[in-house]
Amino acid sequence: MKLHIAKDATDLSMQAAVWIASIIKQTLEKQDRFTIALSGGSTPQKLHNLLSGYPYKEEIDWSRLHIFWGDERAVPFEDERNNAKMAFDTLLDNVGVPMAQIHLMRTDISPEESAAEYETILQKYFDKSGPSFDLVLLGMGDDGHTLSLFPGQPVVHEASAWVHSFFLAAQNMYRITLTAPIVNRSAHVAFLTAG
Repeated sequence: MKLHIAKDATDLSMQAAVWIASIIKQTLEKQDRFTIALSGGSTPQKLHNLLSGYPYKEEIDWSRLHIFWGDERAVPFEDERNNAKMAFDTLLDNVGVPMAQIHLMRTDISPEESAAEYETILQKYFDKSGPSFDLVLLGMGDDGHTLSLFPGQPVVHEASAWVHSFFLAAQNMYRITLTAPIVNRSAHVAFLTAG
């Protein structure tokens, strides 16, 4: 594990953009695709804006990226709390990732159906021993949660499902999330936290 300390949130995003571009380039020299799981929250927005602009928009071969999400709120895509909407608004609408390579956690079906469907997508996409994302980007909430893995919630201990949905009473909404064992199988995991 490596710890990088930034001066502020802008510096954090700048350092992360340099590192992510480097990891993508290095990985694509060895394989045909790069798989990344995005997170929601406020910190990734600055990072997305940097990655979708010069020089990263031109330097990264976006056509070889496959985009996934680490978690999603069970709210419509148009809702400002939807992680995918934020990623499209700040990054994906501005770079050339083919739509067939963008894998949304659906919010137009029940959370249980969405979790099962996403797990099926991952099992078709990755080896049956579990996915190995090239990179998972994570943030951290004020309460210590990452993805939709909230302290004190049973989902934190989920060991068999790759994707899980549950009702979070504190927010009065359903959440859909990758589970910790799946994230831990990733080649790179980055926590971007500011505060």
